[in-house]
Amino acid sequence: MSASKKILLGESELPQNYYNIQADMPNPMLPPLNPGTMQPVKPEDLTAIFPMELIKQEVSKERYIEIPDEVRNIYKMYRPSPLYRAIEFEKLLDTPAKIYYKYEGVSPAGSHKPNTAIAQAFYNKMEGVKGLTTETGAGQWGSALSFACKQFDLKCEVYMVRISYDQKPYRKVMMNTWGAEVIASPSNRTNSGRKILEQDPNSPGSLGIAISEAVEKAATTEGVNYALGSVLNHVLLHQTVIGQEAIKQLEMTGDFPDIIIAPFGGGSNFAGITFPFLRYNFQEGKNVRCIAVEPASCPKLTKGEFRYDFGDTMGFTPLIPMYTLGHTFVPPSIHAGGLRYHGAGAIVSQLLKDKLIEASAVQQLECFEAGIKFAQTEGIIVAPETTHAIAQVIREAEKAKIEGKQKTILFNLSGHGYFDMSAYQDYFAGKLQDHELTNEQLYSALKELKTPLAV
Repeated sequence: MSASKKILLGESELPQNYYNIQADMPNPMLPPLNPGTMQPVKPEDLTAIFPMELIKQEVSKERYIEIPDEVRNIYKMYRPSPLYRAIEFEKLLDTPAKIYYKYEGVSPAGSHKPNTAIAQAFYNKMEGVKGLTTETGAGQWGSALSFACKQFDLKCEVYMVRISYDQKPYRKVMMNTWGAEVIASPSNRTNSGRKILEQDPNSPGSLGIAISEAVEKAATTEGVNYALGSVLNHVLLHQTVIGQEAIKQLEMTGDFPDIIIAPFGGGSNFAGITFPFLRYNFQEGKNVRCIAVEPASCPKLTKGEFRYDFGDTMGFTPLIPMYTLGHTFVPPSIHAGGLRYHGAGAIVSQLLKDKLIEASAVQQLECFEAGIKFAQTEGIIVAPETTHAIAQVIREAEKAKIEGKQKTILFNLSGHGYFDMSAYQDYFAGKLQDHELTNEQLYSALKELKTPLAV
């Protein structure tokens, strides 16, 4: 048995800039709308919860935005992250495909999320903010922001989706260790949470509900802003350090990906690894297939509708042009908590609408089977979210074997699963199941929407 090949970059090769795909998209995304006026959102509409520098990045069309030295210096704790060729996994699958993965589990929080958490904490600190609120599903984003806030001496309050709060207690301890306060959502701390609990005292929660609570707390508390871990343009922008590093690392191997795969919740890790490569499609005529993989129990990309919708359950956010299942949709309580979100980021939604990227939905059991195969060959036990990408990698590797074609596949290993062992325990105990949603379950929230179609 031989070790899989590890490709490293030096600290000096850490990207100097974020890559902004808005500069190169064939069709620009539609503007977010103010739900009160139904007019495009103005910068001043967002200043109650975001610092001005992040608002500027949200609407920027500049191709590159410089990474502040203070942010790069903290990145150096774990970046550049390694790229591996999964040789043993290839052997198990008996495929002619070359399989590479970018390993983001080396960060302090164990996932890709600190790439934007550090940046957001910095920009808020520079504008005199004293604390941040946020939501988290599986806990990876909450962990990342807790760590980032500690680096800049900011208070941090995290609303964690109830089902994940119960399933993943050590993520909560991790956040507490970095000084954050963690509250199970829905909670009695906000009007939003209380309203949900009145309707359903046993609500498992959702990312949409937790976002509502965090936004409400930020908007009503002096000196406190809100930070989001996915969906918004500036968040996706910060993650492009992943793909930029991967381009340099693959140059060292002489390979270039035919297919890039990443799990999909709101879009952060998918955007992070694919956007810098999509530039080659737009500018040089390459044809890299980029596949976003979502849970079959929350299939907004594959079965949702492209229209304006709120990013949160209670309707506090602007109306975002997105693929959505409706902002009141509550997904089944799967272990991939970071993927239990009703909508998709506006940029990713526009790219999918224009058929410039692809989407796939995978059931929970297939994902865990894939994750175990990967762990047994490559040694890394991945987060439940990442198993979705691996399941799709297996599908593509099998296609390559049937077709007899040598493909190069790259996927984003967005986080390790060492705080998710209860999920694997439930799998081995036979407690996990696939979720087949009826049309009524899937589309009931969409039917209630009064928001306009995105055309």
